[in-house]
Amino acid sequence: MANYIADYTNYLKLERRSSDNTVSSYVRDVTQFSRYLMEVEEAELSRCRTEHIERYIAYMESKGKSSASAARSMAALKSFYNYLHSRGVVRVNPARHMSPVRTERKLPEILTGKEVELFLEQPQCVDAKGYRDHAMLELLYATGIRVSELINLNVDNVNLHAGFIRCSSRGKERIIPVYAAAVKALSDYMKEIRPQLIISPREQALFVNMSGERMSRQGFWKIIKYYQEKAHINKDITPHTLRHSFAAHLLENGADLRSIQEMLGHADISSTQIYSHMVKKQLQDVYRKAHPRA
Repeated sequence: MANYIADYTNYLKLERRSSDNTVSSYVRDVTQFSRYLMEVEEAELSRCRTEHIERYIAYMESKGKSSASAARSMAALKSFYNYLHSRGVVRVNPARHMSPVRTERKLPEILTGKEVELFLEQPQCVDAKGYRDHAMLELLYATGIRVSELINLNVDNVNLHAGFIRCSSRGKERIIPVYAAAVKALSDYMKEIRPQLIISPREQALFVNMSGERMSRQGFWKIIKYYQEKAHINKDITPHTLRHSFAAHLLENGADLRSIQEMLGHADISSTQIYSHMVKKQLQDVYRKAHPRA
């Protein structure tokens, strides 16, 4: 069973070119299901039947797992057994005809324009860390890129003169413009600060930690949380909050969905359309609060 999961992991990474988040969550879900099969059903992954998965979903719900967790597990198992079927390990995919778990799609939380300004003002450009953090946060909001894309940027992905970055993700490359304030923050960091931080002149990473190595996801997460507390913003700010805010604010100010889709790197326009729902909901909230007869 461990070999099946290891092979599936390589398949997601190398063939499907799935994101790091998708790989880790799918592999975790399949691993948890395999333990359930062995401990509760006394069955193996290759001998799984549809009723096993049905009982597993019910088991998750009995343990208080959310419908979103159950839905993600279902998606992971469908993907996993599709892989095993394609390799001839199983004759049929036991999850193939199962109905998806119904989930209530929650609109992502976004920051207001004033909250964004307050948040971006927190890093003080008085030392190397302040300059670096200021550049990272400005670039994240300027481009709406994912945190994995941000920390994977190299120096040659940035064109300060033209004011854009080249971002590669899942085998695709896209060009994203960067507003002037973010270009200035990047320029200050790249010309004055980064050379002080890197250990080797051959280091390609755009953003490095204070030890001169490429910034990690965990390291950047701590930076976000630190400045959230410093700004006294009550909303739960994550790297994705700035991505959502970037898209919603563009839409509010007249950008079209196709352009936003291209900048975000969404394969499907339906993923981008959620921001239309967010803007509409905000308008409804404003209407209810402001209209005298609402």
